[in-house]
Amino acid sequence: MQPQLVRIASVPASHVYVRHIAPIDGDIAAPGGPAAAARDGGVRVVRLADPHPDDPSRSAEQRWWPPVMLDADWVREHADEFDIFHLQFGFDARTPAELRDLVAELRRQGKPFVYTVHDLRNPHHRDRAEHDAQLDVLIPAADAVITLTDGAAYEIKRRWARRAIVLSHPHVVDFETMRSIQRARLDGQRDRARHDDDPYRIGLHLKSLRANMNPVPVIGALLEAIDRLPGAVLQIDGHRDILEPTGARYDDELAQLLRTTAEAGRIDLRIHDYFDDAQLWHYLASLDLSVLPYRFGTHSGWLEACRDLGTAVLAPNCGYYRDQAPVLLYLQDDDGLDAESLGSAVTRAYYERPLFSITVDERRRQRDAVSDAHAALYRDLLR
Repeated sequence: MQPQLVRIASVPASHVYVRHIAPIDGDIAAPGGPAAAARDGGVRVVRLADPHPDDPSRSAEQRWWPPVMLDADWVREHADEFDIFHLQFGFDARTPAELRDLVAELRRQGKPFVYTVHDLRNPHHRDRAEHDAQLDVLIPAADAVITLTDGAAYEIKRRWARRAIVLSHPHVVDFETMRSIQRARLDGQRDRARHDDDPYRIGLHLKSLRANMNPVPVIGALLEAIDRLPGAVLQIDGHRDILEPTGARYDDELAQLLRTTAEAGRIDLRIHDYFDDAQLWHYLASLDLSVLPYRFGTHSGWLEACRDLGTAVLAPNCGYYRDQAPVLLYLQDDDGLDAESLGSAVTRAYYERPLFSITVDERRRQRDAVSDAHAALYRDLLR
């Protein structure tokens, strides 16, 4: 008997999170064909490839943005090509009215709608009103709601009276790289035990300075903390677009602060373009502690990549990072930073060297469970 074919219009399909909720041995890639396939209990799940938006300003890694599938006209024109519509990311630029048109068209076409709630607060928006209005459309309209943590599920229940399915965030780093870096890290830890003069490297990556970042107070608190920790190094990375005068989002005040601090020998400042995956994994693996300088947010793929590579994470108490995975915690939210809590957490990390990594075998089992849960949900929605 042939398995039941379930075709998913996934928004997006090529994002690493979506690729890693498919079975380990089920991914396929064909020009113009499915982006991922899975088999579970008589169900074969196929995620449609992301339609190209033909936007030349996007990088090769962002070919799915902006998502064409979020247009109600696309749903109407392609309704015979998919069975279920599953939204993950990418609706930032859609107005609540446009999202109402989308879900209304899905209803007209008789297509179940699944929404995975990654963000209850958009990290790119200083004002939460627009994102809240978008969620007020999407969450009540969904036939099934998924999220990543119990804390987020409770907030969804409280705000919208919807019960969300909680499925853990899968691995971000590929298994081969995970295994290689974890082995190298273990060897390095053995070497460090014999050579106490190796630096303890704390990383703060400003990326392109998203709205939820609060870098200046965090940098000040980190500097105060490492002054008391022999051999501790604070490495600050940032993209050229915010730290070089020719950058499109150049922040003169921040750039001058960092350069002055670097010239004084207090930080290891590194300015560069966006890392590709290999560069990012190498960077994260080079750190002992990665600091998330967020004042609001919900979940973090960066945190998961650190777990994959054996790098400890210092996360704020806002959002649900502490529900997502084991982390060191400090106090920061919309009301500001508690510098003392950050300093205490850094000191603990320095002296205790906590290990929050997850093994390749654990990640493989987790991915199997997550992919099975998605396949079962899709099957049930079509019964």
